Amino acid sequence: MRNIVKAVNVNKFFGEFQALKDVNLDVPHGEVVCIIGPSGSGKSTLLRCINQLEKVDQGGLWVDDEIVGYRAVEHKLIELSDVQIARQRLATGMVFQRFNLFAHMTVLENIIEGPSQVLRRPLKECREQAMDLLERVGLVAKANSYPIELSGGQQQRVAIARALAMRPKLMLFDEPTSALDPELVGEVLSVMRDLAASGMTMIVVTHELGFAREVASRVVFMDAGQIIETGSPEDVLMNPRNPRTQEFIAAVLN
Repeated sequence: MRNIVKAVNVNKFFGEFQALKDVNLDVPHGEVVCIIGPSGSGKSTLLRCINQLEKVDQGGLWVDDEIVGYRAVEHKLIELSDVQIARQRLATGMVFQRFNLFAHMTVLENIIEGPSQVLRRPLKECREQAMDLLERVGLVAKANSYPIELSGGQQQRVAIARALAMRPKLMLFDEPTSALDPELVGEVLSVMRDLAASGMTMIVVTHELGFAREVASRVVFMDAGQIIETGSPEDVLMNPRNPRTQEFIAAVLN
């Protein structure tokens, strides 16, 4: 099966601090990869590199068969312009810890902004798609509400619908439930379960081990900028081989 993401010896530095150390990862189409690990392990940095919010310093990263941030010209790599990077980024949707909705726009306006303004799709088509997506996330009744009128869980569901409106080939989730009150976590995870069941390729940074066990095709454990262990949910979460993985899972479950 063709990979939609391929990372080869990816390194990322912030000054003298190395956030990613020789990261290698393949994500085939249709796979749901859950990345777990302690804070500061490089999980979010890896997602941000995939979505070109951060630049890879060493190694190679491909999304949908295109090398991220560059184009090949006569066996040389030429850096892309900001406009070209924005075009590449359209293949990927990203949902953050914070919802980042436009406060001055209604839910419907938030969702149609990207498809209508960036992709130049007809407004009628964008509205119809937005309402379909709101039905999918259970928020049709909130179409004309403003973000301040919504709970955190509802805002995050709108953020997911907004990302899907761009019709990405890959969805990235950076701890999408970490900013929510515990009673609101379930409604967001339910939408993500449905999305995974539909065949969407997803990379999810999460501390929700139950969700990872239920939904993931594969679980990746990261620590100190490195991938320490990878395998099926049963292997990594139930029978981890690496002592560091064992220690982390025991701490999370206790």
